[in-house]
Amino acid sequence: MPAFGLARRLRAGETVFSAWCNLGSPIVAETIAREGFACTMLEQQHGLWDTASIVTGIGAVHLAGSTPAVRVPLADFAFTSRALDMGAEAIVAPMINNVTDARQFVAAAKYPPLGERSWGPQRAMTLQGKTSAVDYLREANDGTLTLAMIETQEALANVDAIAATPGIDALFIGPYDLSVALSNGNAQDILAPEVERAVDRICQAAQKAGKIPGIYCRDVPRALAIAKRGFRFIAVSSDYGIVREGAAAVVKALKG
Repeated sequence: MPAFGLARRLRAGETVFSAWCNLGSPIVAETIAREGFACTMLEQQHGLWDTASIVTGIGAVHLAGSTPAVRVPLADFAFTSRALDMGAEAIVAPMINNVTDARQFVAAAKYPPLGERSWGPQRAMTLQGKTSAVDYLREANDGTLTLAMIETQEALANVDAIAATPGIDALFIGPYDLSVALSNGNAQDILAPEVERAVDRICQAAQKAGKIPGIYCRDVPRALAIAKRGFRFIAVSSDYGIVREGAAAVVKALKG
């Protein structure tokens, strides 16, 4: 994947499928990335990644020919900047509930005039093979993607304003948290009618603002179906699920 290749593909209108890695293992992430995922998301919010493994994982994913991305912990805008300096080319930020949250996210992820990101991308430039700071600075704002998660009732109410925020590149749905929020904590049914209506509303808000609609999907059938509804950045399954399902298949075969 060339430098900022994910952003170029998405801005050209392609639909991109991403791996999703929770286990905190750079080797597992690299192995999955090598199978052909255009992007590999390192999930730090709920996953087992620490700073050291994120640094190694980003390098491993890049080596595998996939674009490294990171979901940062809740409201950790400081780590947003660090992850980009480490070589991530996309950041998913959870629970962006209003324009203030969106602007804080942009401030951490984008250089002026869009944001306030400070200079220090030496590792990112090394991974991308860039030797000119001017070249990196010129391309970084368009090339590094900000994905604002819409997963609460407040965020849904503010979705058009969030989508219209300069520097926000995509809206990304966490369907499990969204379903919990819309049921007032009574259910986790990602296919409930109110959740499906919200999913379509978020997609439409992104499209209206000229932004990229994104979502996490638990399996391949859901991912293929959701792509037909207009989503263009789609994370599928997880390393935990892939390992567990693979092990279960082996044990089942051994037992006959």
